[in-house]
Amino acid sequence: MEKVVFSILVENSAGVLSRIAGLFSRRGYNIDSLTVGVTADPRFSRATVVARGDEIILDQIEKQLNKLEDVVDIKKLEPGSSVCRELLLLKVLCNGQNRQNIISIADIFRAKIVDVSIESLVIELVGSQTKTEAFLRMLEGVEILELARTGLTGLSRGTFDVKMYDEDGRLMDYDFTK
Repeated sequence: MEKVVFSILVENSAGVLSRIAGLFSRRGYNIDSLTVGVTADPRFSRATVVARGDEIILDQIEKQLNKLEDVVDIKKLEPGSSVCRELLLLKVLCNGQNRQNIISIADIFRAKIVDVSIESLVIELVGSQTKTEAFLRMLEGVEILELARTGLTGLSRGTFDVKMYDEDGRLMDYDFTK
């Protein structure tokens, strides 16, 4: 099974997320990760969906997503030509004996300590899923009190596939060399 990251530009309107999730649910496809947020243009939101399957299933998912009327554009984010990140927030139990060890591990991964109390630390880590998984493996033996992950989000590199839309929602010709 291969994993694909879809970057989907959608109209910023009520019910879009429900229609995307419903498409997966109706067809029995699983979503590994789903993140959505407004773009620089408030008319649009960007949904990043991570799904797994064989080539036929993933191709079918892309075709079905393209059929949704709220979908403006869809891209597959390829590993070499895109930047994908995940945010991890982690609250760990710590005391005088293991606090420095936890801080050292966080430093190695360039994580930030965002909250400190006598008995716990909250750590923020931004990185690839590989990095976040490696960070969690390094903390084996440390008691995790709470964990929150945003899921993957990403953009393609460069300007070769950027699409700009005018006020009426029509695709514009845009010269990025200005």
